[in-house]
Amino acid sequence: MTRDQVYGAMFGVAIGDALGVPAEFKSRTILRSKPIKGFIGYGSHNQPPGTFSDDTSLTFCLAASLCNGYNLYDIGNRFVDWYHKGYWTAGGNVFDIGMTTSNAIARLRKGTETSFAGDFDEDSNGNGSLMRILPLLFHIKEMPIEQRFEHVKAVSSITHGHIRSVLACFFYLECALALLQGQSKQSAYLQAGQLLRQIMNDQQIVQPEIDLFAPLTDGNIAATPIENIGSSGYVMNTLKASMHCFLTTDNYQDAVLKAVNLGDDADTTAAVAGGLAGLHYGHAAIPEKWRTDIRRAGDITDLCELMFVSFS
Repeated sequence: MTRDQVYGAMFGVAIGDALGVPAEFKSRTILRSKPIKGFIGYGSHNQPPGTFSDDTSLTFCLAASLCNGYNLYDIGNRFVDWYHKGYWTAGGNVFDIGMTTSNAIARLRKGTETSFAGDFDEDSNGNGSLMRILPLLFHIKEMPIEQRFEHVKAVSSITHGHIRSVLACFFYLECALALLQGQSKQSAYLQAGQLLRQIMNDQQIVQPEIDLFAPLTDGNIAATPIENIGSSGYVMNTLKASMHCFLTTDNYQDAVLKAVNLGDDADTTAAVAGGLAGLHYGHAAIPEKWRTDIRRAGDITDLCELMFVSFS
C-alpha cells in the first residue's frame, strides 16, 4: 500500500462524485449532446463547483472512524452526525440522501443497534452502501477471505442489509484489493469474480441472486454494450456501470467522465468508478485542477494522511 494509492482512492471517490453532482437525474441523451467535462456548479442540486454529496461524506465518515479502529457503533454515530450536524459535508448542509440510508440513520439516532439499523428487504437494494464502502479495503486488506466477507456484510448492513448489496460491496472491494496489490485491471476483475463465486458457494446463496451477478462473474462486463447497462441508483446497475467505465478506459479522467455522462445517478456511478480508478492510477494521475478545486481539499488531504499512517 502506497500513499499515492490511499490518496488516489479517496480523492478518486470525491472528485468523481463532485463531477456528477450537477448531472444527477439528467438523461443520457441530454448529456450526450452537452457532456460534462469538468467541475460545473448550480446544476441538479444548485451547489457550487467541486461540491461532493452524501456518497463522499459517508465514505469519509467510514474512513475517519476506521482510523480509530473497527467500531460499528462509532461508524453509525458518524453517519448520524453527518445528517444532523453537517459532519463531513462539503459546505455544511446535506442536500442528498437515499431513502434506505435515511431510514437507517433515523433508527440509529433512536438507539437501534447497527446490526438491525439497515433495511433487509429486496426492495432496499439501492447503491447507498456500495458508494461508501471503499475505505473498508484498508482495514480488511490482510484478513482471510471469510473475515473480509463478514466485515463487508456488517458495514454494508448498517444501512443496506440485503445479501445483494452485501455481495456487490464484496465484489467491489475484492477488485480493489487486487488493484491495491498491484494487479492489472483485468486480472483484478477476474479475481474478484472468482472470489465472489467462492463466497456465494460457501454462504449457500440462492440461485436467483447468483444469476444476477453472472454478467460480472461469468461474463466480461467491459464487452457489454453501454446501451445495455443502466445507471440508476439500483446497486447492480451502479456496480456494472462503474466497472464498465473503469475497465474500458485507460486513465482516471476518462473513467469518471464516462461514468458521469451516463446520467441518472451520475454522481454515485462516478464516485464508485472513481474510487477504483484513483486507486489504480494513483493520486498523481488525477488532474491537478480537480485535486485543487474539490471542496475541502485540505481536509481530504489530512484524512488521507491519517489513513496512510493508520493502515500502513
